[in-house]
Amino acid sequence: MHILVLLKMVPDVVEELEIAPGGKALDLEYLRMILSESDDHALEEALVLKERHDARITVLALDAPEVDDALFTALAKGADRAIKIVGMDAGLSTRQAARVFSQTIAHEPGILPVDLILTGVQAIDDLDGLIAPLVADDMGLPYLGIITRLDLDAPKHLALAVKEYPGAVRGEFEVNLPAVLGMQAAEKPPRYVPVAKVRATMKSRTVDCLPVPTLADGGWPAVQVVEMRRNEPAGHAEMLEGAPTQVSERLCGILAEHGLL
Repeated sequence: MHILVLLKMVPDVVEELEIAPGGKALDLEYLRMILSESDDHALEEALVLKERHDARITVLALDAPEVDDALFTALAKGADRAIKIVGMDAGLSTRQAARVFSQTIAHEPGILPVDLILTGVQAIDDLDGLIAPLVADDMGLPYLGIITRLDLDAPKHLALAVKEYPGAVRGEFEVNLPAVLGMQAAEKPPRYVPVAKVRATMKSRTVDCLPVPTLADGGWPAVQVVEMRRNEPAGHAEMLEGAPTQVSERLCGILAEHGLL
């Protein structure tokens, strides 16, 4: 059983975000990047499955600031191989990132065959959670997202997944393998690995580097970022006071002034 985990670095929103001089991307020079939380859960679920089914884990990530720390941490936790895709421009769109992942998986020797591809269901810069379904579509594989529990029936080549729905509703699915699954949460919190163990792993293990693939269609999707701007401070909120009829009349007047009624 071979499990591939796709990892993505995202900005640490605890820090102030700055726009690069070109105005089309975030300035990554001084920005701290961290592993996407749901990707960390995808890695944890892969480690749980490895312990349960004696699986082999490969982690694959796009080059980004501090990605080596995330990859060596994954190796220290129990991943068998770590791969970094290098040579792409900074600030790839979600669709571009998914295409790079799928083309690398499909065409680089030594990655396939893969029984299961796991990644986070979304990221702070991809709230629609499109990485996993786009990778699945490009590779012609089934996809299921918002997974909170997962097990495998290796002899039948099935993934047994629990998917969450609004209103505390859960659905149980059988998915034919190979498949791409978007993890919302692992069975247990991502495990902690001591810094000393990560540093020892950096001395004893290596991260493989693969060049960004040449896309079959010869180019990127046509949608491009034209300009990014910071939110500008607006005026203070207006507190509406008075009887309900007075407040409703004033509210309707404000909406009408802005062309919303």
